[in-house]
Amino acid sequence: MTPMLDAAETTRTPRRTAPPTWLVVALTCAGQFLVVLDVSVVNVALPSMRTGLGLSEQGLQWVVNAYAIAFAGFMLLGGRAGDLYGRKRMFLVGLGLFTLASAAGGLAQDDWQLLVARAVQGLGAAVLAPSTLTILTASVPEGAMGVPPARAEPRAWGRARAIGTWTAVGAGGGAAGGLVGGLLVETLSWRWVLLINVPVGAVVLCAAAWFLTEGRAGDGRRLDLPGALLVTAGLGTLAYGISQTEAEGWTAPATLLPLLAGPALLGAFLAVEARTASPLMPLGLLRIRSVSSANVSMFLCGSAMFCMWFFMTLYAQNVLGYTPLEAGLALVPSSLAVILGSKLAPRLMRPIGPRNVAALGTLVAVAGFAWQSTMTPDAPYLTAILVPGILMMLGAGLAATPLASLATSGAAPEEAGLVSGLVNTSRTMGGSLGLAVLSTLAASESAGSTTPQALTEGYALAFRVGAVVLAAGVVLMWVWLPRRAGERQGA
Repeated sequence: MTPMLDAAETTRTPRRTAPPTWLVVALTCAGQFLVVLDVSVVNVALPSMRTGLGLSEQGLQWVVNAYAIAFAGFMLLGGRAGDLYGRKRMFLVGLGLFTLASAAGGLAQDDWQLLVARAVQGLGAAVLAPSTLTILTASVPEGAMGVPPARAEPRAWGRARAIGTWTAVGAGGGAAGGLVGGLLVETLSWRWVLLINVPVGAVVLCAAAWFLTEGRAGDGRRLDLPGALLVTAGLGTLAYGISQTEAEGWTAPATLLPLLAGPALLGAFLAVEARTASPLMPLGLLRIRSVSSANVSMFLCGSAMFCMWFFMTLYAQNVLGYTPLEAGLALVPSSLAVILGSKLAPRLMRPIGPRNVAALGTLVAVAGFAWQSTMTPDAPYLTAILVPGILMMLGAGLAATPLASLATSGAAPEEAGLVSGLVNTSRTMGGSLGLAVLSTLAASESAGSTTPQALTEGYALAFRVGAVVLAAGVVLMWVWLPRRAGERQGA
């Protein structure tokens, strides 16, 4: 049986030998870079998109949310599809869909065309992203970082080194988003924020099709497509209902219907997951205290921190009068602070424990959000963007690593990949709903006015509410998160 299982684990194309390890790392990292870059790169382009396509305030949030909701809703399904149908195949399908949707979005002539393209981009990213890591771990041999494991490949990478590079490239994609977006908008147009993916995606697609070898787990499980459709539709419908409250009021049918339908669809998702043989999200995992508490904490953190880039770029351009490039440059220090926090977290987790690091990081973010909520229409860069931005993103970096560590350490080894996907899904779903809520609050506070003072008051309210949400998250972490990693108590 063992040889048969080994053969099923990795099915290689007989026509070609395995590609060099460095090439596998480069191709998978390129795919991950595109996925993460597109989460943040559009933020700087939002004011230009609004002018070019006549987007409303609600439309602006959906440029971000259409991508995020599709990405979060189909991410677990994308990972399962790679196991069943082949990681290389899903890498190519996801990247091809992502590239075509980028072209459609860049050429959009109406707002609805742009929003549909962003949703399809998110679907492509959900298929592509899980495959980048699974291809990497399946193709790169174990070995000490920087130590050549064999003379046959003197420059071979150890798996830890390759995963570290993949992680750093992903963080770099998020950090580079504002700068790349600002540069493209200022020198070309907002359309190139999306169109730039087309030549890059085409090159990576051709190279991956030629050089990567196929592999799959072949465990015979089915795809839980109904679950993925229900959770995505439920999340999107609920977010739409929240966004309608500002324009239509709470009692209008256009608001009440999606506000009722969204939770109903999410309830149907839970019912499907409880009954299906191969659920997208096994509900039994949520009985483990570390898994449930870390995912709820990540959901709350994501609901506030995901929105930071959105409101900061709008504040910089609409109120302070920054150009797109200046806005991108202004957010570079806070982007780097995320990386710094992610690097510091493992060092702090050893002496003081992951729960304390997660709570400490969230407290730092609370301080940043509270500071940012004191913004004024004529504040200097140092106090308006630089210091509070660094605090918010340093805290985000410090909190994310221990929460992910607690979630995965409480699960069985064979469940670690699924739990990692749940953590990322919880963060992105929290961000989607948080953006809908905070954007609606900001628009309601500004009462339709576009004066710098009115816009500032709206953005400030969003940051105040974000600070309150994060403060509640700190309390939840202290009460619910386990003290040590690896605990499997009931929730």
